[in-house]
Amino acid sequence: MMIYLISVILASIFIIPFAIKTLSPYLWLDILYLKDLLRILVTFVSRRRRRPFFFVLDRFLEQTAAHPDKSFIVFENEHFSYTYTDRRSNQTANALLAQPGYKAGDTVALFMGNEPAFMFTWLALAKLGSPVALLNHNIRTKSLLHCFNCCKATVLIAASELKAAVEDVLPTLTEQGVTVLLMTKHCDSPGIESFSDKVDEASDSPLPRSLRSHITFKSPAVYIYTSGTTGLPKAAVVNQNRLLTALAVLASNGVTSSDVIYLNLPLYHTAGFIIGFIGSIETGSTIILKRKFSASQFWDDCRKHSVTVVQYIGEVMRYLCSKPKRENDKDHKVKLAIGNGIRAEVWKEFLNRFGNIEVREFYASTEGNVGFVNYVGKIGAIGRVNFFHQKLFPFTLIKYDTERDEPIRDDNGLCVEAPKGETGLLVSKITDIAPFVGYAQNEEQTERKKLRNVLKKGDLYFNSGDLMRIDNDNFIYFQDRVGDTFRWKGENVATNEVSDILTISDGLKEANVYGVQVPGHEGRIGMAAVTMKEGAQFDGSRIFNHVVSYLPSYARPRFIRIQNAVEVTGTFKQMKVKLVEESFDPGCIQDPLYILDNEEKSYIPLTAQVYSSIISGNIKL
Repeated sequence: MMIYLISVILASIFIIPFAIKTLSPYLWLDILYLKDLLRILVTFVSRRRRRPFFFVLDRFLEQTAAHPDKSFIVFENEHFSYTYTDRRSNQTANALLAQPGYKAGDTVALFMGNEPAFMFTWLALAKLGSPVALLNHNIRTKSLLHCFNCCKATVLIAASELKAAVEDVLPTLTEQGVTVLLMTKHCDSPGIESFSDKVDEASDSPLPRSLRSHITFKSPAVYIYTSGTTGLPKAAVVNQNRLLTALAVLASNGVTSSDVIYLNLPLYHTAGFIIGFIGSIETGSTIILKRKFSASQFWDDCRKHSVTVVQYIGEVMRYLCSKPKRENDKDHKVKLAIGNGIRAEVWKEFLNRFGNIEVREFYASTEGNVGFVNYVGKIGAIGRVNFFHQKLFPFTLIKYDTERDEPIRDDNGLCVEAPKGETGLLVSKITDIAPFVGYAQNEEQTERKKLRNVLKKGDLYFNSGDLMRIDNDNFIYFQDRVGDTFRWKGENVATNEVSDILTISDGLKEANVYGVQVPGHEGRIGMAAVTMKEGAQFDGSRIFNHVVSYLPSYARPRFIRIQNAVEVTGTFKQMKVKLVEESFDPGCIQDPLYILDNEEKSYIPLTAQVYSSIISGNIKL
């Protein structure tokens, strides 16, 4: 009998783990993920209970006290310690307090590229209790003014290289009484004050906490701009509570103070600012800051600085894989790549070429109230659905009519849930734990993102605008974006904004803008079906100069199709589905087609030969 019992116990020891692995192969990873989730929640709740209030700035001050001499930022061979960063931000704050047009708590717009001064200034404004609008440094004129005004900023701080862009809108800013500061030691433009010299001369003494005593968890911390379907960018409000939550984004993926983070994504973006910058404040890591992404310098930088963690968007990975192979491709210390938007085939190629790097694909949006993390490493998935995540952040996929651009509803007026394996629109319930704050000065767009009567009468959900699919193993996959926004070069492009810009040019009457897929490229590239004003002829050079003047490179339509009339629905909405399907193939389209040519500085005719070269990959877009 004893031998029998021993045999059963021994068999169980070996069989049960095998059975679990066979029947539920991801159970252990699910448990580990749950443990991390609970740890994050406990940390977050304990910080929420601290008095006085504990914010991201306080975590930075803790890290400065813990390792004052450690490098926080490395930029172009210059090292800036935590202590230096703290003192420089004090100088910036004290210099700003001396400006007659500013008082502590005022909203400030930051118009800068990736440089240490961006981080110093943001920390300074946090010490002063000022919300910060992070302006995309690629925007100009109308878009720049719109973004500045919709957050009610009273001060604009700009990088010296953006002086010309500021001067373009200076008359309007002056009329509004805006204080304009340029990060330079000398400025002779009336209406623009030099600021770097004043920072150099200012005291580095700490700022009293009383300057930010008015801040609560609901107070706006930053405004991050996201393209929408109405044309001009929307300012998503990221409040102090959300930013405090965001501290955990790197730590929850195993990043520690010993790690070195390579930050080459724009700091005005959610990815660069929240994951790279704010995430590193929590972990106490060192940031290797780059002005912009460079595929040719990427791995050399990683080797030079012993980088262990890199960020990506889908295009970054593809660019890296498209560079010529080198013998030292696997000679680096990178152990983790975190980001979103990587295709399955690029994911596989990246691992095969650059070695055993853990890829943590995730899904989130600046203003959204739900996110997923692919903690299992399943190639192609954006995350994994589990019971506990569903309970904390209730979400579902609902059937969506892409032709009518609206959810499908049953006879009771409720949405219809999409079964496993089928594509549906991701919607997430708006709760106290998962709130939706919305957009600054844009109640209409805030309301548009809310979806009512989803699963029962009176409920309220956030409409992500993204189509997803969940497989039988509970992995979730991104399928596409709905509505008028498409993604190119890691940027969201609002078709109505591009359409508005096109139609203010000479000669064009109407413009229907949409994104088309190109083999070998992530996302969709811009294309416009346009009509000409009566008697006008298409002038490729003029249109080229116009879009270059008004639009950042990623938003410029690469293809233009000349039509006699823009097709609309019965409710006068522009029809895009057929246009998207026809794409830019001159063999299928009778209308004249043009392609943007940067060398010719014009839109030139799109021939069958050029089309063939694009499809074959000989011409890169």
